[in-house]
Amino acid sequence: QVQLVESGGGLVQAGGSLRLSCAASGRTFSSSAMGWFRQAPGKEREFVAAISWSGSSTYVADSVKGRFSISRDNAMNTMYLQMNSLKPEDTAGYYCGAARPWRAPSMDASEYDYWGQGTQVTVSS
Repeated sequence: QVQLVESGGGLVQAGGSLRLSCAASGRTFSSSAMGWFRQAPGKEREFVAAISWSGSSTYVADSVKGRFSISRDNAMNTMYLQMNSLKPEDTAGYYCGAARPWRAPSMDASEYDYWGQGTQVTVSS
C-alpha cells in the first residue's frame, strides 16, 4: 500500500510560481513511477507530468512544457512539481498518483493505482 499526500497549492497571480510536493508512505515509492494530474471543475482529469522510478525519465504535457518540471527525491519519499509562469488556465485541483512497482511512467490515469487527496492551485489574472 502507498499513501500519498499533496501540499504546496494556493492562490498565485499569473506569472507566479508554486512548487507542489507529494509525500509518500510505504516501501515501494522508490520503485514506482509517479505522475501529476489535474482536474478543473466540469473537466476530465488531465495528465500534467510523469517520472520514472529512478527519476531518469520525465515527461510533461505539451500544455505545460517549458513552464513545469517534475522531480523526485527517493531518499525523502517525495515527488515535486515546479510550476513557473503560471496562467489562469492552470487553475485546477492537482493530484499525484503512484503506479505499481517497476511499471513505466504513463500519461494514462488508469495506470496509477494510488492517489492523493489533491491540492488546489488557483491562478488569478
